[in-house]
Amino acid sequence: MIVTSVGRILTMVRGKVQMRRIENTASRQVTFSKRRSGLLKKAYELSVLCDAEVGVIIFSQKGRLYQFSSSSEIQNTIDRYHRSSNDADTYKANMEQYILHLKQETTDMERKIELLEVSLRKLSGQCLGSCSTDEIQMIGDQLDLSLRSIRARKAQLFNDKIQQLQEKERSLKEENAKLLAKSTAYPRVAAIDSQSSRSEDVETGLSIGLPESLTRHHPAQV
Repeated sequence: MIVTSVGRILTMVRGKVQMRRIENTASRQVTFSKRRSGLLKKAYELSVLCDAEVGVIIFSQKGRLYQFSSSSEIQNTIDRYHRSSNDADTYKANMEQYILHLKQETTDMERKIELLEVSLRKLSGQCLGSCSTDEIQMIGDQLDLSLRSIRARKAQLFNDKIQQLQEKERSLKEENAKLLAKSTAYPRVAAIDSQSSRSEDVETGLSIGLPESLTRHHPAQV
């Protein structure tokens, strides 16, 4: 038998440190020393465990320098940081320039579309109240040119269709001529076959001795 008992669990909660400057000089110095050591230790562990390049630079209140670098020198890490920062700045500038270019292209395209829509409405006979005499003349010339192009294309399509029909008619005539020639030759072949069959049906007999008429007039003597 398992006996369980529930008791009151007392937990001690660590007091929360307020994020503000420590006024006591001695306490501030102790805290700095402890946290500096802990930070440098964590940086070292991060570089070893994760194979990362880590660099830490710390200046105390009195200006004393403390540093850690996973590479041979801290300057190598600083140079790499500057190169990466410059590349990021360059990429950001290029992206901003590209976005501005796209916005400009969009604006130009919207303006062109609007002009095309206005021109289309005018060609369809709308919004002509604000047009001058020259604009009306230009619209008329454009319509005449469009009509000529449409008529020329229509005539070309009709001519192509007529040629196709003529070619089809020629082909049908040739086919009809071939069929007529076959139908004309068929009766002749049939007549020749009929005559051949009748001549084959005539019986041919051979007799030995005198003809029957002579036998009646001159009977044989016994």
